[in-house]
Amino acid sequence: MDTYSYNKYHTMGEIYQWMSQISEEYAEVVTQHFLGMTYEARPMYYLKISQPSSDPKKIFWMDCGIHVREWITPAFCQWFVKEILQNHKDDSRISRLLTNLDLYVLPVLNIDGYIYTWTTNRLWRKSRSSHNNGTCFGSDLNRNFNESWCGVGASKDCKNSKFCGTGSVSEPETKAVSSFVESKKDNILCFLTMHSYGQLILTPYGHTKNKSSNHEELIQVGQKAANALKAKYGTNYRVGSSADILYALSGSSKDWARDIGIPFSFTFELRDNGTHGFTLPEVQIQPTCEETMEAVVSILDDVHEKYWPLSGAGTVASGTMVLSLLLPFAGLL
Repeated sequence: MDTYSYNKYHTMGEIYQWMSQISEEYAEVVTQHFLGMTYEARPMYYLKISQPSSDPKKIFWMDCGIHVREWITPAFCQWFVKEILQNHKDDSRISRLLTNLDLYVLPVLNIDGYIYTWTTNRLWRKSRSSHNNGTCFGSDLNRNFNESWCGVGASKDCKNSKFCGTGSVSEPETKAVSSFVESKKDNILCFLTMHSYGQLILTPYGHTKNKSSNHEELIQVGQKAANALKAKYGTNYRVGSSADILYALSGSSKDWARDIGIPFSFTFELRDNGTHGFTLPEVQIQPTCEETMEAVVSILDDVHEKYWPLSGAGTVASGTMVLSLLLPFAGLL
């Protein structure tokens, strides 16, 4: 894969090819799996990065390219996979994560739409399903999940860019992701969905100002990720719920993932703040991916630390605690 350029945007054909090549080259840790078929009958594949182990693992899920004009997101999913695979042996941080976590990455969720942005309309957002006898096309897949479906921030008009579909989970792409994630939900600790633009790390919820039960923890983890991202090139990200810092929306995958019990659920809005918007120049792919990598690994660290605290850290803490309990009695001994 030395010839593959991670500094440019790739067609769907190139991404398909990359997926099969990378799973051959790193066969010991990465496998390609069928997820479902798109509306236009194209196969959806995800990559599973897994360190062989006899112990049961938990899962981290990440998808890119649900809104297809946001080309930087499939570029990031590919960058993420490359970084993990190239460093999993020598980087103790990554190998520690892979001891207990399997990484599932869907580089392009909305394949039909992505192809359409290359062939016909660079700023297309939706899928390519046909509605009203072929008079309008596409549903906004991030308004189609089974979470306050077609409420605030969504439209029932199929010509609208935020058309929520003909019903909850009516689109084959949404169905494929929903049923897969649902089937693994007890083992999925973290669900990330990558978007652009706006430089935000968003927590649930979008459809209500109410907060998820672990809202404070999500904000804390998100803020730490934003700090890690900023440390790379000084890029500022804001952290908060969609309803608080972006706008109200319903039927999003992030809200749905949190509601089916996945504890950590975030949407990233990558660079920039509107200068280039959806047409982020290729020269910004590398810095965007490098800084985002810092943020995502920070989240992975926090998730890992919560469920598998560093062995040793616990014993130090308990030792200190015993001492502090004994101190008041020191004079009596």
